[in-house]
Amino acid sequence: MIMKKTLVYVSLGAVVLAMGSCSKKVGDFASEYFTTNPTPLETVGETVPATISGTVPAKFMPKNAVVTVTPVLAWDGGEASSSQVTFQGENARANGQVISYANGGPVTIPFNVKYQPEMANSDLYLDFKVNQGGKDYELPRVKVGYGVVATSTLTDVAVLEPAPATSNFERIIKEQYSAEIKFLINQANIRANQVDAADYIDLNKELMAANDAPNKEIAGVNVHSYASPDGTMEFNTQLAEKREVNTVDYMRNQLKKDKITEFGELTSEFTPEDWEGFQQLVEKSNIQDKNLILSVLKMYKDPEQREQEIRNMSAVFNELAEQILPQLRYSKIVATVNVIGKSDEELLTLVESTPNQLNIEEILYAATLVNDDARKAAIYAAATQLFPNDFRAWNGLGATQFSLGNYDAASKALAQAKKLAPNDKSVEFNQGLIALANNNLSQAKDLIGGAAGVPEAAAALGVLYLNEGQVSNAVSNLSGVKDNNAALAQILSKDYSAAKNTLAAIQNPNANTYYLAAIVGARTNNENMVLTNLREAIKLDNSLLAKAQKDLEFASYNLAGL
Repeated sequence: MIMKKTLVYVSLGAVVLAMGSCSKKVGDFASEYFTTNPTPLETVGETVPATISGTVPAKFMPKNAVVTVTPVLAWDGGEASSSQVTFQGENARANGQVISYANGGPVTIPFNVKYQPEMANSDLYLDFKVNQGGKDYELPRVKVGYGVVATSTLTDVAVLEPAPATSNFERIIKEQYSAEIKFLINQANIRANQVDAADYIDLNKELMAANDAPNKEIAGVNVHSYASPDGTMEFNTQLAEKREVNTVDYMRNQLKKDKITEFGELTSEFTPEDWEGFQQLVEKSNIQDKNLILSVLKMYKDPEQREQEIRNMSAVFNELAEQILPQLRYSKIVATVNVIGKSDEELLTLVESTPNQLNIEEILYAATLVNDDARKAAIYAAATQLFPNDFRAWNGLGATQFSLGNYDAASKALAQAKKLAPNDKSVEFNQGLIALANNNLSQAKDLIGGAAGVPEAAAALGVLYLNEGQVSNAVSNLSGVKDNNAALAQILSKDYSAAKNTLAAIQNPNANTYYLAAIVGARTNNENMVLTNLREAIKLDNSLLAKAQKDLEFASYNLAGL
């Protein structure tokens, strides 16, 4: 009888315990239940991610309770919420993380919001809503983290190089003029009717004109003499060489007669049997058996055997002797004349005074001689007025306006370039830079990623990778680049020595360059490096003082003296 009473008491105790675990409310959560990684928070690209890990104590979580947790980053004047997470007691009907009443247990709460500059001074909280037994109630907010280190957002679009307008300007343009002197079979004397021919007279006129022109010079005259591939090799060698000598002598006398003393060099050579010219003429001819002749040329490489095989085709050989072979008995005279363009000084003077005296290639080249972007923009603007249908002028104007920070003006100029050259990769890339500057990352990725082959694209892709938090890809793309973005990628990959070297190598450092150098100093515990570089940064951009004072990178340093 006594044993039965004991069993009843034990059963009633279990029921009371079970009812207690269901009827009690969820107690207040405490900050010490949670840890946040990282602390302080840190941006990755353009977002603020973190992982909040918690441990719920034993006998804390009622079996019928469902707790909905909302991570909230709050700052003076605003807040941003991340996705909700649910955890629940053992008997609750939900899809959350299950917490044992008797033993408690771990919970994981992911956090991710888009970065805003105001988040530098902020606190991370957890808000709790409970549903239990059909009733809803809230628990006090709990602080689990603070601040945002936003170093990854310090990408510097302004230092990116746009794709320039290409110019085909050549200061020295080579022009060639030629004439042929034909010879009779087995002869090497120059006949009067050959030097009275129109092409020889035209060649002579061009040489005299070049000799008189201040912007031209005769770079050289070359004579190449030939014999037709009929007859023996020994005879043809002597004949071709004699034709060479006679033609060179005639040209030398002609130059002397015309008082042309500066003509570079008079060079010459000869070809005993012009089989190459023979083949070309046969291919172009209407000779009935030309395919048979061409097959003989392919079949036999020995010149004398070739000639004999062709002679064996007696009817064909007669046609060759009349139509083809006479054209291979000649000397070809080729004169090279250099047309010397305007000097850099002349181009710079004209492009800023009377650009209408220049062609488009000269204007585009002159723009590359100017370092000042405002002057350069004026040159490209003039080019768009004088040559409105040349997309390169508009692309150059858009690229320069980008460098000046005039993104609206750049966008308009590039839109016109795009109309004129829809498939040009340089224009597409420059439009991608505008999208990047306007923080339209999706469009920037499409445009810059599609501009394959543009040399400047690698650095821009590096910035896109930084914005996406892909630091290793950014480091790879920015390898060898000496600018702020390359240094930032190295800072984020914790290669502070490389970042320091990159920053020191930047030829035209700006305020951001010094600010990044100060961050390297902070991360390597170099107070002098921090303060010295912050002073330089603030000299160039005094708004950076307020930024530095809020920046948790410098939380360990006294910036009052700045």
